[in-house]
Amino acid sequence: MDGEVYCPESSFVSTLVIGGKKHACDQCDKTFATSSQLKQHSVTHSEEKTLICTVCQKGFNRLCNLQRHLLIHTGEKTHICQLCKKGFRDSHELNKHVLVHTGDRPYVCEICNKGFRQAYDLNRHVMIHSDNKPHVCKVCNKGFAQVCNLKKHALLHSKDKPYACQICSKGFHLKAGLDAHVLIHTEDKPYVCNVCQKAFRHPYNFNRHILIHTGEKPHVCNTCGKSFRVTSSLNRHQMMHSGEKPHVCNVCNKGFREKFALNKHMLVHTGEKPHICYMCFRHFRLKADLKKHFSIHTGEKPYVCEVCGKAYRLLHSLKEHRLSHTGEIPFVCNICNKGFVQKANFVKHGQTHHGK
Repeated sequence: MDGEVYCPESSFVSTLVIGGKKHACDQCDKTFATSSQLKQHSVTHSEEKTLICTVCQKGFNRLCNLQRHLLIHTGEKTHICQLCKKGFRDSHELNKHVLVHTGDRPYVCEICNKGFRQAYDLNRHVMIHSDNKPHVCKVCNKGFAQVCNLKKHALLHSKDKPYACQICSKGFHLKAGLDAHVLIHTEDKPYVCNVCQKAFRHPYNFNRHILIHTGEKPHVCNTCGKSFRVTSSLNRHQMMHSGEKPHVCNVCNKGFREKFALNKHMLVHTGEKPHICYMCFRHFRLKADLKKHFSIHTGEKPYVCEVCGKAYRLLHSLKEHRLSHTGEIPFVCNICNKGFVQKANFVKHGQTHHGK
């Protein structure tokens, strides 16, 4: 048992029933297979927390939880992955990590066939198929099946970014965002594709990349049937149908579907162009725009069509070109049904209907 701490709570938290009746805690949204497990868990919210961390004064009601918490302060990671040598604080986290290397997703949703590494993740996912979304945002009225997702969403409306990078001071709404960002400052890329050997810092990007090789697009729009590789792309697409634009400029009240689009728009009001080309000294608002511009000087065309070998400076140019091989016409006018390969031409055409 050296280096490991037994915790009676953790022994049942992961024992979730898939597709069966779930017992949910009304305080933290954890779900359990039986009512007795839920009852045992509920005590953790009511018990007096007499065990206090001497470093940060956080209280715990179980010694095993305090001991596990102390590893955060010591930085000790005694459980090592034999494949990539990455260290973890406890065996549970190591076991979860190993599934990244194996690609094993044993927990499968019976509704959409999406696979998950953890039973907890599957049970949380199943809730998205339910129409019951009792947790509603007071700002934009968006509903959520789980209170934890509502709390994450609420941070989008808040300017508070409590998690700051100790290296560059960049702030984040969520600890997960900070954890992902910190890897930028290291050269560590532990997730390697066994097809093309491309390496990634984050498991999310690694998993998304794998779908390029498989061609799998498991996320399907219920409105138009279009499919996507990742949930975030589906969510962005669905906003086109709903018209939802939750991110609003506080200067001109223009709405945007995504936060990054709002941030890009704000530079219009400030006039700030912080990114400078060192060859011609042209200024750009965004780093991505500078990178696109710089390829003019280098002549580099890194985006190559796998069908005919034609190369492009910009990724979106390659994507548009690929449509010439597939015959796909992704942009269709809902007024006259005229189709367009390029979004710019589609938008320009739409203005003719509005007399602009």
